[in-house]
Amino acid sequence: MDKKQLRNQIRKALNDLSDDRFRQSSMYMKEQLLKEPSIIEGNTIAITISRKREVHTKEIIEALWNMNKKVVVPKCHPVNLTMDFYAIENFQQLEIVYMDLLEPIPQCTELVTAEEIDCIIVPGIVFDYNGYRIGYGGGYYDRYLTKFKGQLISLAFNIQIVDEVPVETFDIPVDLIITETSRIDCVANRKGTSK
Repeated sequence: MDKKQLRNQIRKALNDLSDDRFRQSSMYMKEQLLKEPSIIEGNTIAITISRKREVHTKEIIEALWNMNKKVVVPKCHPVNLTMDFYAIENFQQLEIVYMDLLEPIPQCTELVTAEEIDCIIVPGIVFDYNGYRIGYGGGYYDRYLTKFKGQLISLAFNIQIVDEVPVETFDIPVDLIITETSRIDCVANRKGTSK
């Protein structure tokens, strides 16, 4: 199955989830994420503002603020398909841009470099056990992650995990995936030491 087919199949499965299950699973993943050493020990955490059928991140962001973390969110540049992260201190520092995405307002937020970020919560639609992912098709994260050295974590519902996704040379896998029932150590899986 190619990327487009997988993306469409998983999108449909996410849309079929009941609101209760979606909410409860998002809450559980939030709780598990906040127990991760890279979150507890890190100072600057990068995360997207979720929309539609993505694991809810606003509650995660509020929890990170309560832990005195610097929260940075992405601003995409569609002209050259790049992105930057800006620190936000409240949700009023966001604006609606193309495709109804919420992004930081550069004029009232602080630009943060890749070197300053300790952990990135990487979004995606489909994931495999080795940490490879199918995103939303823009390639923004794959470009950005070439210059990032910290921890990469993804949050995904079990229905978003498949045995294998098509991998291209520029794809950068995540280190860890947290689902509503498990913690998938993708680094160990890539080394063949667990599943």
